Amino acid sequence: MTMRRKIITIDEELCDACGQCVTACVEGAIAIVDGKARVVSDSYCDGLGACIGGCPRGALSIVERAAEAFDEHAAQEHVREQRQEAEQYIHQCPSTRMRHFAPRSETEPPQAGAPSRPALSTWPVQLRLVAPDAPFLQGADLLVAADCTPFAYPDLHRDFLTGRVLLCGCPKFDDQEYYVQKLTAIFKYNEIRSIVVLVMEVPCCGGMPVIIQKAMDAAGRRVPLEIVTLGIEGAVTKRMKTAA
Repeated sequence: MTMRRKIITIDEELCDACGQCVTACVEGAIAIVDGKARVVSDSYCDGLGACIGGCPRGALSIVERAAEAFDEHAAQEHVREQRQEAEQYIHQCPSTRMRHFAPRSETEPPQAGAPSRPALSTWPVQLRLVAPDAPFLQGADLLVAADCTPFAYPDLHRDFLTGRVLLCGCPKFDDQEYYVQKLTAIFKYNEIRSIVVLVMEVPCCGGMPVIIQKAMDAAGRRVPLEIVTLGIEGAVTKRMKTAA
């Protein structure tokens, strides 16, 4: 049924696809499509504007126009289907087999003039693929790294990964709400000791600390958090710590 009501509108000229509105919308009404945030269905949007405050560019606003009525049941079903699709992908993927091993930096003797050696000690590393009850998460220090960071910072293993469990993902192109749910489960099931978040100095990476904070709030946990920002030329441009 079409009616005149309040609903979200998105200014594509202002939108930089950071995805923070996607995370803020619990009805799943917004998605990143072709590099822009878009309302995927009017019937999923309740028009209350919970997503507006999270937009760093001011691209979202509420307008009154003719639109399909908000269908709470359809919105909940939509979110449920999104979760099922994500879980089905994860369970079908052979790369989800958990492994915990000694990093090569501990098993191979150092050699003069050799490049930095890997400090990776767990698998998988993609946040979507890591099971919340993976044994290596219990009591872990986490490195949550945006996908682009290893390419900008060649000594990531030496300076950030040593002694930490790696979780990586892209807050721009991946499902941010799913990330919130996955991290919430990780925080609930495990005593995480500390988190270093490694992001690039670009707007879309700003979504990663927001995701982690939302997950900690949902899990009722406070974990010491350090946000390290890299410039696109590879230098550390900012460090910010928060207490537990």
